[in-house]
Amino acid sequence: MNITFYGQNTLLIETNGKTIVVDPFISGNPLSKDAIAIDAIKADYILLTHAHQDHVLDAEAIAKNTNAIIVSNYEIAMHYQSKGIEVHPMNHGGSWTFDFGKVKYVHAIHTSSFADGSNGGQPGGFVIEADKNIYIAGDTALTMDMKLIPLHTQLDLAILPIGDNFTMGIDDAVIASDFVACDRVLGVHYDTFGYIEIDHEKAREAFVTKDKELLLLEIGGTLNV
Repeated sequence: MNITFYGQNTLLIETNGKTIVVDPFISGNPLSKDAIAIDAIKADYILLTHAHQDHVLDAEAIAKNTNAIIVSNYEIAMHYQSKGIEVHPMNHGGSWTFDFGKVKYVHAIHTSSFADGSNGGQPGGFVIEADKNIYIAGDTALTMDMKLIPLHTQLDLAILPIGDNFTMGIDDAVIASDFVACDRVLGVHYDTFGYIEIDHEKAREAFVTKDKELLLLEIGGTLNV
């Protein structure tokens, strides 16, 4: 499994011969809009954790350009289905086996609405079991529900928000890695704008002192899980 970071919470995941885009926010992201060409992105699936603009801005364009299937909660899925896009609706606790692996939609504590104020349902995260097992937390506070994940899945990587203010910050992310029983963490949702700028070295050190690893990729950087 290869994971490429496109800024904020946007990821491109290559696994089992398929390409998955997570929470595409590129054209409006000052850190990635000049570095990443949306039209060049290939995708078989687009996973959306919730409806906020910094997670769905480019979903429609990429889906229509690639014929990718959008996977999200029911409300978000119906929003894109009404635009003629193929979707797969899910909801909390449910799982589905796709041609690349199994996906479970799990709880997140946040809000969710589209830019026009319309209903984006309840936010969530994804546990993906493919050639490797990963947890994409989405935008969330620290929640005790994270302790349920290792009851079902032994993770190879946890992808956690670390920017604070709108999501959990570094200290809670360290605790979250304990809850999900995964000491290798890819940080997301940081530095995009002033509220969520972080000190990279202090962030890494907070994990090192707990015998954990925090990975912070450059825009366009790729991680092999």
